[in-house]
Amino acid sequence: MAFALVDCNNFYVSCERMFRPDIKNRPVVVLSNNDGCVVSLSKEAKRFGIKRCEPWFKIKQDFLKREGVAFSSNYELYADVSSRVMQTLEYLAPKVEIYSIDEAFLDLAGLKNYEKFGYKCQETIDRWIGIPVCVGIGPTKTLAKAANYAAKHYPATNGVVDLTNEIRKEKLMALMPVKEIWGIGNRISRKLNNLGIKTALDLMEMDTKLIKRKFSSVLERTVMELKNFPCIDLEQQPKTKKQIVVSRTFSRKIDNLNSINEAVSDYAARACEKLRKENQCCRMVSVFIRTNYFQEKNKQYHGFRSYKLFYPTNDTRDILNATKQLTKQIFKPDINFIKAGVMLNDFYNEGVYQDDLFKKINEKVNSKELMETIDKINNSGVGKITFASQGIKKTWSMKRLMRSPRYLTNWEEIPTVK
Repeated sequence: MAFALVDCNNFYVSCERMFRPDIKNRPVVVLSNNDGCVVSLSKEAKRFGIKRCEPWFKIKQDFLKREGVAFSSNYELYADVSSRVMQTLEYLAPKVEIYSIDEAFLDLAGLKNYEKFGYKCQETIDRWIGIPVCVGIGPTKTLAKAANYAAKHYPATNGVVDLTNEIRKEKLMALMPVKEIWGIGNRISRKLNNLGIKTALDLMEMDTKLIKRKFSSVLERTVMELKNFPCIDLEQQPKTKKQIVVSRTFSRKIDNLNSINEAVSDYAARACEKLRKENQCCRMVSVFIRTNYFQEKNKQYHGFRSYKLFYPTNDTRDILNATKQLTKQIFKPDINFIKAGVMLNDFYNEGVYQDDLFKKINEKVNSKELMETIDKINNSGVGKITFASQGIKKTWSMKRLMRSPRYLTNWEEIPTVK
């Protein structure tokens, strides 16, 4: 039994380079919402000492002087490329667990030459899509993660590491800091270090009962996985979400109710799309708005209010009615707001909710058909059909001044061959 973890290298940057071969060897960074800070960077940018989460305004001048290239986040492009990568992995392996936008676990049961398969993954994804990946292979998911760490950090591996080989595994475990093990954060790693457990090998050699007594059963499972005992199964079906949150920082400060309503309505509509993709309905709707915590001299305020619907729904119109009332209740004049968000929870599967037999429910006629039609149309381009309360100009929407074209999802932005 073996697992592979396929992880795209510097994913956002790699997506941008797919259509810009002229920047292949130049330093590249991709920025967060409102072009705030660095969320993805190329190895060339790392050589200049740039780090993830670094504020753009601090590095902008020096970075551009070095012929660096910066992009605003192009989420439409990244989501589409991610979908293509995952479809390719599903072609290559019978069982795939999509772990994140740029990572997936594969079940390699039945294969004999794991390393050869790793190189096949690399070659196929690069040839079909143009995205570089690293592949880590191990008897457990935790060891596959560790192997991927080695594939990324040691160039001599050529991006593929197989830890089903015990000698290779022990060598890596002796070099790998314990904080780099999957699921071990800074807090736990500090506690382990205080006990003299510095490397993955130190942890692997610990008694599992002692680890459970001093820490938790979760860390016990991690140690078991390091010892080649699989404790974490492949999850082919993603777990149903228990909560959906859509929130954004505005491109500018907002102090009027109309603009706040537009923003909240826009986020609510997006949250409803996600809810319907989960085939769920919700009964609890919450809205929050807040000021900029970092500007302490200004008035500070955080408004939050929830509303329980009469019956579960995923009809955007019902949710918008609720968010409009909630926004009105928490809004305060003469305050500059910088962020808002919508939260949906208390989920039910579509069509299974049972309530009081005699309660009168004013459910909208053809609600399901209408929402499905809107979603289908918007799938060909987000925002083709919107509700009036979402506004038209949207001057508050997040700033993406350096966004690349949506090459794969917008007909008007398809690249032109010259």
